[in-house]
Amino acid sequence: MKIYVLALAVGLLVGVIYSLLNVRSPAPPVVALIGLLGILAGEQIVPIAKRVVAGERLDLGWLRSECGEHVFGALPARAPAQGKAGTYSSDAERFRS
Repeated sequence: MKIYVLALAVGLLVGVIYSLLNVRSPAPPVVALIGLLGILAGEQIVPIAKRVVAGERLDLGWLRSECGEHVFGALPARAPAQGKAGTYSSDAERFRS
């Protein structure tokens, strides 16, 4: 329940900021999407900064595992390659199962 109260409080704060910037809610789609992108990217600054301050490397694997799924969501898995066990002979067959 605490997370919902926090989300409401942050939403109210964002609403006040929108009002100060004369952006009416619901914001135009481009403004809203850019704002959400900024929020998602901004959330990644703290874990990256902590890692840098700790003297750890920022490698691609860590960025993908720690930041990628949070920013982009769980991406769909790739379909198995043709000719391997468990593959489908056609897209139609794949969608029937």
